Formats: sequence, C-alpha cells, structure tokens
Amino acid sequence: MIAAAGLALGLAATGVAAAEKDAHKHGADSVKLTLDNGKKWATDEALRKGMGNIRTEMQASLHEIHEGKLTAAKYNELAKKVGTEVGGIVAECKLEPKADAQLHLVVAEMLEGIEAMEGKSAKVKRRTGAVKVLAALDKYGAHFDHPNWQPIKE
Repeated sequence: MIAAAGLALGLAATGVAAAEKDAHKHGADSVKLTLDNGKKWATDEALRKGMGNIRTEMQASLHEIHEGKLTAAKYNELAKKVGTEVGGIVAECKLEPKADAQLHLVVAEMLEGIEAMEGKSAKVKRRTGAVKVLAALDKYGAHFDHPNWQPIKE
C-alpha cells in the first residue's frame, strides 16, 4: 500500500495535499475502477473500519448537507474527520497491488471531496465536496467486498 506512517500524520496535519500527490504518483489517474474479474476486491480490517467510520460520519451529516444547512465550520470538522480516517486507511491498509490500485481511485475522489469541504477552492462549493465523498463511498461499496456494507440512505 502507500508508504504511509508519515503520510497519515501529514494528512491529519495538513489536510489532503500529501496523500493526493501520493495517490496520483501511484497511477490513480491511469487506472479505471473495475471489479476483480466480476467480483468485488478483497478488503482488510483497517480498510473496512476506516470506510465504515467515514460512512457513519457522512450519514450523520447527510440531512444538513442536503438541506444546505451545514456551516463552513461543520464542513471543516467533517473534512477533518474524513481526512483522519483516510489517513488511517492509507497507513494501515495492506491490499494486494491490483486491489490497492483500485482503492487509490476511491481515495483520490475522497481527497478531492475533502479539499472542497475544506473550502480550498472558491470555484467548488463545500457541498459539492461532500457529494464527491458520498459518491466515493458508493463506488467503494460497489467495488470492494465489505460484509454488511450499506449504501448511505438519503
């Protein structure tokens, strides 16, 4: 997986720039998200735990996101929580190389969403970032074997 102890600390401290750069370095842009010969990719405990925590955080904020009532401060808090979980996934997850390459695509989308939720681009609304993280969770559930995974209910 991504060489990550320092990356995880950097992700938590500085948002997503280092992890985003690393995701691109590992070919996230050159690989298309697919199944493993028609099956979902294997996961490990660290990945399942982190994705489950991200799902829980996003589900808890979903109503406020959809209603346009999540404040900038709450978006920052949500981005930090999701970023911390992504950092943990990056640091702890040990997938085989092909599954890892697929996970990079999901992580890269999450990182883009986190950056938008942090308000780092005047051109991208924070809400759009949350939607991007939600979409990445859907892709994760559709492509990775996570027992009892439930899509976020709107």
